[in-house]
Amino acid sequence: MKAHTKETQGAMTPSKAIQALKEGNARFQNNLKADRDLLDQVKDTSSGQYPFATVLSCIDSRVSSELIFDQGIGDIFSARVAGNFVNEDILGSMEFACKLAGTKVILVLGHTACGAVKGACDDAKLGNLTAMLAKIKPAVNAVTEPQDASMRNSGNIEFVNTVAEKNVHLTIDRILAESPVLAEMAENGEIQIVGGMYDINSGAVTFYE
Repeated sequence: MKAHTKETQGAMTPSKAIQALKEGNARFQNNLKADRDLLDQVKDTSSGQYPFATVLSCIDSRVSSELIFDQGIGDIFSARVAGNFVNEDILGSMEFACKLAGTKVILVLGHTACGAVKGACDDAKLGNLTAMLAKIKPAVNAVTEPQDASMRNSGNIEFVNTVAEKNVHLTIDRILAESPVLAEMAENGEIQIVGGMYDINSGAVTFYE
């Protein structure tokens, strides 16, 4: 499998880009890697890059986008931060990726048993982590059940995973609200912005479209 070129990137539509991610995750789950020479792809991309997707995911060591979607060199822009939220820098990176570099889809990818989400659920305090976790708190507050305070913490994995899912949706809302560039591209059908959740037990990604 060769690296993407300007022509193959141009032939990609947002729906085809999402399908390529889904097919890559299916290969990953079945331990069937696409036939690619990564060093050849290094050479192929030495004069330019033409990725088809931008993925915002957590820094979690188990959730490498290139691996779980079976992608090679030059295929995706990968933005990673604990809790997969957006800020000005990440939004700017996404605008570069889509408007200037031509990616067709933005995937906001959460995952089960997320440590950052657990920290937000527990209202953890530690150095710069305190301010970072505050960005995930809106998702904690948006999940109204259970109401029992003793169940609204990292000990309740169902609550944690529900908050992680809500965080994905709220992050998409923020992208559309805080980036007129990306909102316009989505409105015009140039890109699609979708969410997903990675299951650390099965390796499967569930897409929210």
